[in-house]
Amino acid sequence: MIQLFTRRCWLISVSMLFGLLPLSVEAKTAVERGRYIFDLAGCQGCHTREEGELLAGGRELDTPFGRFYTPNITPDTQTGIGSWSRTQFEQAVRKGLSPEGEHYYPVFPYTSYTAINDRDIDDLWAYLQTVPAVSRANQEHELPWPFRWRFLMLFWKWLFFDEGPRPVESGKSEEYQRGAYIARALGHCGECHTPRDFLGAMQLELEFAGTSSGPEGGVIPNITPDQETGIGRWSEGDVDSLLVMGMLPDADFVGAGMGEVVDNSTAALTDSDRQALIRFLREIPPVRRRVGGEPD
Repeated sequence: MIQLFTRRCWLISVSMLFGLLPLSVEAKTAVERGRYIFDLAGCQGCHTREEGELLAGGRELDTPFGRFYTPNITPDTQTGIGSWSRTQFEQAVRKGLSPEGEHYYPVFPYTSYTAINDRDIDDLWAYLQTVPAVSRANQEHELPWPFRWRFLMLFWKWLFFDEGPRPVESGKSEEYQRGAYIARALGHCGECHTPRDFLGAMQLELEFAGTSSGPEGGVIPNITPDQETGIGRWSEGDVDSLLVMGMLPDADFVGAGMGEVVDNSTAALTDSDRQALIRFLREIPPVRRRVGGEPD
């Protein structure tokens, strides 16, 4: 635990030293802003396999529907996205469509990314042009019948995919709205923390209420402000410590997937964005739901 704490403190210190925790995102250039969006969106964790080159793909994602391998999103023109246009990139992120018009599986969280605004798409695209190009062919997913039939995603989208930003919640502060944008769009927190039905669609009536069948089969906790089953008893400082260094209220540290999210994403939040996310998580409706086999 001490080693993990030391590592995370070191990452935070180095990030601050080199400007990866910007004091003002607005003051940065498009590429610098894009790096910030890149961090918040968690691109590195999903598109970089263990011991692999940055964003060259190949990370395995085991799901109830089969095993997926993330693609190469470096600027390589043959095996990455170097031949894509900015419009094709936006189409992939917001609509889940490849340049050839094929439907992406929702293991790629375009169901959340669809709400990312124009400027953040532009900035992220600008940053991705600056990463080193890596020649690495994408791997075929290992999916059983009928999930290997990609055209079925057209019907899945018709049933479950709502393109575009979510409606602004009336009566909420700008800080809350910013936190909602971070949690629901850029950070796509609900993709892991919201349970899914038998067809893999998020059950939004249980948004952020946790699941016993998370990525890689892990238990994902309830992060609504319910006093008994969520994080309603946590202080703002508790949530802040989790987002900055992965430390829980009992002084233990998160591991596995959430540890990556902290190291690669939430530790990079500006102070104002972190406070906005905390406010959002404390003001969403509490949901009484235990996960991990515990009785309700």
